[in-house]
Amino acid sequence: MSKKLIKIGVIGATGYVGLDLVLLLSKHPHVKIKYLCAQKNIGKKIQFFDKRIKKKLPAISNISTIDYNDLHLIFLSLPNREAQKIIKAKYKKYPKLKFIDLSADFRLSNPKDYKKFYKKNHLAKNLIKKSIYSVSELEKNNLKKFRIISNPGCYPTSIQIPLIPLLKKNLIKRYNITIDSKSGYSGAGKNYLNKFRHKNFYQSAYAYAVTNHRHTSEIDQQFERLIKSKVQYTFNPHLIPTFRGMLSTIYVETNRNVTVKKILREIKSFYKDDIFIKIKKANEEIGSGNVINTNNCEISVCQSKIKNKLIIFSAIDNLIKGASGQAVQNMNILFKFKETLGLV
Repeated sequence: MSKKLIKIGVIGATGYVGLDLVLLLSKHPHVKIKYLCAQKNIGKKIQFFDKRIKKKLPAISNISTIDYNDLHLIFLSLPNREAQKIIKAKYKKYPKLKFIDLSADFRLSNPKDYKKFYKKNHLAKNLIKKSIYSVSELEKNNLKKFRIISNPGCYPTSIQIPLIPLLKKNLIKRYNITIDSKSGYSGAGKNYLNKFRHKNFYQSAYAYAVTNHRHTSEIDQQFERLIKSKVQYTFNPHLIPTFRGMLSTIYVETNRNVTVKKILREIKSFYKDDIFIKIKKANEEIGSGNVINTNNCEISVCQSKIKNKLIIFSAIDNLIKGASGQAVQNMNILFKFKETLGLV
């Protein structure tokens, strides 16, 4: 394990994800935060936005103040397409600098898919092949080869972690999978009230993006990349009247003679060395309450009333394991720190 101190900057430090990221990094023993950048509120202390952050840190500054020669790593927590511009401008100029991007800018390996789902041309197409999409537990042996790390979306994280081991071992059928995911409204960002105008926002659940949610693009891509075949599923996200937390309920059909116990054994075996994956007992009820403010993914496998149909529950904190915490976990792996540093 490396003992070195790395110097980092956070661009987009004052959004929901950015603030959680700064909080985690402020507690990391091998991190020195040199820059906290945002477009507004220049000169203000980070505590103005989040009083949980106790450490004395640099004031909010514009990205034009950054000396990239003085940094090992930049975190980018920005609206889609903004990280493309920055990384394109700095990647070749600073060959030792690494980037962890929390937007969708480098999640899709095909720029045509980016155009299809995000309605804009990709601005750094030649850098896509130099990036890696990383659910930490699935890519830890590959991260060191890359300088651009693309952090997954929160919904795809909660979905891939339980399903990838089972699809790899052919324990469940690769069709008729139903995924019902519910997220705290923080997943929509600070402008959520402009994005979602349904009535009684704080007292009701809301299903959205029914026909074609953007995150299906990365789910499809990763299934094909890791399973080597297409997987047929339906996916629908919901916002619920809680600030953070996510619960994905996944309905699957098992292959012949596959029991709940066998499914649990495979998931436990697959993640035996992964401290953040918490596997519950068979048929145990779970919710998002246990994982809030943690980097954990909690999984429960339950038998339905139909013999070969199982229900898999996957709970994460959408802002931590679904975003900032996984970004710190990816950083720890990238720099050969203990994987749990800053996260437990």
